[in-house]
Amino acid sequence: MSTGKKLVNSPEDAVDEALAGMVAVHPGLRLLEGHRVVVRADIASVVKEGKVTLLSGGGSGHEPSWAGFVGQGMLSAAVAGSVFASPPPASILAALRAVSSPNGGGGRRPGTLVVFNNYTGDRLNFGIAAERAKAEGMKVEMVIVAEDTALPSSGKKAGRRGLCGSLLVMKVDR
Repeated sequence: MSTGKKLVNSPEDAVDEALAGMVAVHPGLRLLEGHRVVVRADIASVVKEGKVTLLSGGGSGHEPSWAGFVGQGMLSAAVAGSVFASPPPASILAALRAVSSPNGGGGRRPGTLVVFNNYTGDRLNFGIAAERAKAEGMKVEMVIVAEDTALPSSGKKAGRRGLCGSLLVMKVDR
């Protein structure tokens, strides 16, 4: 490790190391192999009970960010992208597969609610993954949070991003 001002071993590994560290100290969480996805360790029982699952995520840089909200009464899983970059559709789809069941809950199909912020990359990548999941037979709905009052939406192409309000949407759903 080089001496410097940052508490990371290497910028390229910072996200993976943060997620691995979080899972190491929280036995109720696990990582999906090959993806930056944190999932509840008891997700199979949640799906079997026929409960709606909740997925969120976004770019990294504020770890543990969304992964810190995975657990009972909050998220079923969170997908992390690279620093300040949306997670790739393949990882989002892997997370959807992990928290969804075509016939969970004794034949009931409660589905998965995907909540994410109004960032262009998130809208694109979560949208692609949701459409692919629907094509595979999963029941998926999306909520895009855009409540950010700090940024005026007039004259801005990207519009309000949604930051703090996401937590309220995730908790209200539970």
